[in-house]
Amino acid sequence: MPVPFAVAGMLLLPTSMIDGQAPSPLLARGYAIIPEPHQVNLGPNDIRFGRGWRLEIGPGVTKNSTAVLTLQADLASRFGILLNAEGSGRAVRLEIIPGSVHPGRTQDRDIEAIATQAYRLELSPEAIRITANAAAGLFYGVETLVQLTKRMGDALWLPAGEITDWPDLQLRQIYWDDAHHLDQLAELKRAVRQAAFFKVNGFAIKLEGHFQYHSTPALVEPYALSATDLQELTDYALRYYVQVIPYLDGPAHIAFILKHPEYAKLREFPDSNYELCATNPEAIQLTTGMFGDLIAANRGVKPIILSTDEPYYVGMADNDQCHEGVRAQELGSVGRVLDEFVTKVATYLRDHGRTVIFWGEYPLKPTDIDGLPSFVVNGETYGPDFDPLFKAHGIRQMIYTSTEGEEPFFPDYFSLPAGRRLHKSQSDAERVAGAIREIVTNTARRNADLMGMLVAGWGDMGLHPETFWLGYSTITAAGWNPDGPDSREAMSAFYPLFYGPSVRNMDRVYQLLSFQAQIWNDTWERVGSQARKPIWGNSDHIFRPPHPAHDLTLPLPNAPAETDLGYNGTWSRENARRLEAAGAALADNDELLGLLQENLRLAEYNRYGLEVFVAIAHLLRQHFTMLQALAQIDAELASAEIAARDAKAPEAVASVDRALEIARRIRDQRNHTLRDATATWYKTWYPRVAEANGRKFLHQMDDVKDHLPDRTVDMSYLVYYELLLPMEDWYEYTQAARNTYAKAHQLPTRNEPLQWSSLD
Repeated sequence: MPVPFAVAGMLLLPTSMIDGQAPSPLLARGYAIIPEPHQVNLGPNDIRFGRGWRLEIGPGVTKNSTAVLTLQADLASRFGILLNAEGSGRAVRLEIIPGSVHPGRTQDRDIEAIATQAYRLELSPEAIRITANAAAGLFYGVETLVQLTKRMGDALWLPAGEITDWPDLQLRQIYWDDAHHLDQLAELKRAVRQAAFFKVNGFAIKLEGHFQYHSTPALVEPYALSATDLQELTDYALRYYVQVIPYLDGPAHIAFILKHPEYAKLREFPDSNYELCATNPEAIQLTTGMFGDLIAANRGVKPIILSTDEPYYVGMADNDQCHEGVRAQELGSVGRVLDEFVTKVATYLRDHGRTVIFWGEYPLKPTDIDGLPSFVVNGETYGPDFDPLFKAHGIRQMIYTSTEGEEPFFPDYFSLPAGRRLHKSQSDAERVAGAIREIVTNTARRNADLMGMLVAGWGDMGLHPETFWLGYSTITAAGWNPDGPDSREAMSAFYPLFYGPSVRNMDRVYQLLSFQAQIWNDTWERVGSQARKPIWGNSDHIFRPPHPAHDLTLPLPNAPAETDLGYNGTWSRENARRLEAAGAALADNDELLGLLQENLRLAEYNRYGLEVFVAIAHLLRQHFTMLQALAQIDAELASAEIAARDAKAPEAVASVDRALEIARRIRDQRNHTLRDATATWYKTWYPRVAEANGRKFLHQMDDVKDHLPDRTVDMSYLVYYELLLPMEDWYEYTQAARNTYAKAHQLPTRNEPLQWSSLD
């Protein structure tokens, strides 16, 4: 895999670009930028920038405008340039002249909305001028200038020429999942500001119980944003032309509500906390009440997301507390029941000044689309059978993609080669390449009335959001310019922009983290869960009876026989491929940790993200070393059997003791690694606790969806599957066998507990 990296501000090109596909004009000159501008006309030379340049404020701009303050702050923090409005000589001029920048071809038909974000950047040795039709466009022009500023040696450089730029789609959202944890307010602000740097203008945030709802106080978790906090975040984001967009599920995906006894009467099915009864007036009142609380703390924003995601069972209930089935018969389909729910909630939101984004998916069928209100926006596209009908009904749409789904620890930015896998992979798709391809080739470009996009970073597996930024930035860039660079070029531009121009081999860092996370997942075995309550149903049907959930496990070595320490020592042979994978992964982990430590020293920005990566690397490493430790246990027990057979009782007992100590060492290493990871996570997260601030967390699992972070109240979900291993039983059996044999040979016994589940 080619490894692009920046040295002294110069961006080195991936081998694939050198061998074949030509890089973009800016990258060919050594300039990294995300997203790639639409029109770039470069002169033959570069411009020396920095000392001696001043700021010139033109028409429509004030000294306190966001563009001015951002230009001054970014140049100062990144390059030490103090750009002020005094003196004479060469100047960076900012000006807003309505109608001065004309966008070219766009997918979005709302040219007025597009034009407000357009800008023109003119660069010459004598002057730099950024012109825009409106304030948002001027801000984007400023961020383009900042991104293009390149340090080489002791000088700063910019390309000479002219750039004219505009977005292809007016709303470019990232989805921030705070359902299973809560970022501190300062961290949320940092994320918003980082998003704006890459011209993202929608920050869709899912809080679930991490917001202090006045209408439903029982579901508020120990740590939760107050209304004041959310409004502060909203106001901060608007300053940078980002809309913080509240995201609330309904009627499905709301176990965080329906698990509480106070709201159980609103369930669609009494024995499932997954979905509420869409025809119950009290359920509508609950939903609109919660939305009302969010709206009151989110003033200044237009979009809001009514996430009708995966409402599998709408229209199916016919029980004492929900009679949706009767209503479905009256309306003609279960999809019409969902139409009715959407209409009631969306009308409330529209009447409160909001643009409603929903998911127009299953169980909706094409024949149900005309039952929806035409003022809603569909947050997804569904292909040629659906999209033309949404368009004909006046419903605009957005392209949905994701940078993370259900991967453990790290997104699949790179796909582990098939030859390194123990199990067949369900998908070999690489996140950035696949998502950009989805945006560029989506048939909705021909069939739908598109106005935006959303890149999701799902928190279902409890990943740290720092792992999502590569996808957030490069995928949304295709929503700005679908004719931009391919995924590899976009990724190579990300590293110096996000971490600083001096970082090295970051492409390899991301590749190694992707591979390590996939190997971690691949070296477990999937089994029915004995720890999680059964799953109530799936998208196809309700399970009667419920089906077992799934867990991950590992085979453990056998325990020795009590009388003679006889041992069936086949574990290492039976797990040879697993051990081979672990050994190769540990060698890669050495390389990964070395690169991370080097880049922690070299990085100028976002060093915390590298700290998170170090913690992830150690969590993965602990698993691989555990596999090798199990092989050592296997070897020690085999040695004990041989020694016992040779009548060398002290040596036999010593070998068993070493096996027992290896198990204790695995536990200690696991706990130490978890403590370090938790400390790193909690630099930006509020603690995951059962009780705080006078509120308690009701720990009850979703009846349909199995989200790993929900398995534990604390951060121990990061080592959850290891905690499930029957190591305690193995240890007790082995210690008992050891003591029986020791007594028979007049040797001391031992009674040291393992306490496998203890995290102390």
